[in-house]
Amino acid sequence: MHITLLLFLMLIFFIILGSFYAYKTAFQAPTPGAELNELPSGEAYKPHMETIRQCVADMKALPCTECSVLSHDGLKLFGRLYQGQKSTPVHLMFHGYKSNAFLDSCGGGKLALSLGHNVILTDQRAHGKSQGRTISFGIKERFDVLTWLEFIKETFGADTPVFLWGLSMGASTVLMSTSLGLSENVVGILADCPFSSPKEIIQKVCRDLHFPAKLVYPFVWLGALLFGGFALEECTVITALRQNRIPVLLFHGQADGFVPCEMSKKIKEACPDLITLEVVPEADHGLCYMVAPERYQKAVLSFIQKQWKK
Repeated sequence: MHITLLLFLMLIFFIILGSFYAYKTAFQAPTPGAELNELPSGEAYKPHMETIRQCVADMKALPCTECSVLSHDGLKLFGRLYQGQKSTPVHLMFHGYKSNAFLDSCGGGKLALSLGHNVILTDQRAHGKSQGRTISFGIKERFDVLTWLEFIKETFGADTPVFLWGLSMGASTVLMSTSLGLSENVVGILADCPFSSPKEIIQKVCRDLHFPAKLVYPFVWLGALLFGGFALEECTVITALRQNRIPVLLFHGQADGFVPCEMSKKIKEACPDLITLEVVPEADHGLCYMVAPERYQKAVLSFIQKQWKK
């Protein structure tokens, strides 16, 4: 009996220990103040590195006003407001997992500013200057979209048109926020290389690392619940978009080695009448703008003009 109890307690201990390791690996942000790489690494990005570096530098050089909001769970979230012309839309932008606002939003941000529009680059919770230690793959972040929309309402007025932008996890964040009943002034969503659900991207990464996904995932799920305070399967992009009323422009590289393009094709099927999918054949993860800038800009400009009718 004592041996059985001991074995049971050891099993519980190792399950909790494994879950904590999974949480730290997948969801815990770097130590506050630690510097993240401002530029991407990997072979796919090398041909575009100078363009990316210049794009980031140009965005950093533009004048902006620092701003902040308080999240639904008490975190101070940081943003940069770039003022455009009066009575123009606000473009609210969200970056990806362990990335940063300048890298993931410099292309779209510069394009929106060239139109004279207003732009807000946000630091996602647990990134940059925003508070928090847990990255929740869009589960908690989707509520932060509502918080920033309230800031826009108070700053620009309730009738100000808003375009939501996101790349990678940021794209999944803005798409999942559609499940929360976004305000009527959100007129369009631009999402680049989103994953269809936290579960699917985590299992895919496990397979890439040659881990048994079905064995590892329960530890990741439990780690999120016990140490991150969120349910990993609470929301998916697919379920959120079944309630969507907002037009979406979706970009994805066919050569994306991190988030498969098939995920965006699956996302489009969830709301086919409101989603336009642009597949860029040679683009890897987050590189649609760099690989096909003219096509990207043309599609974005057409989408903005269609959704924002002066």
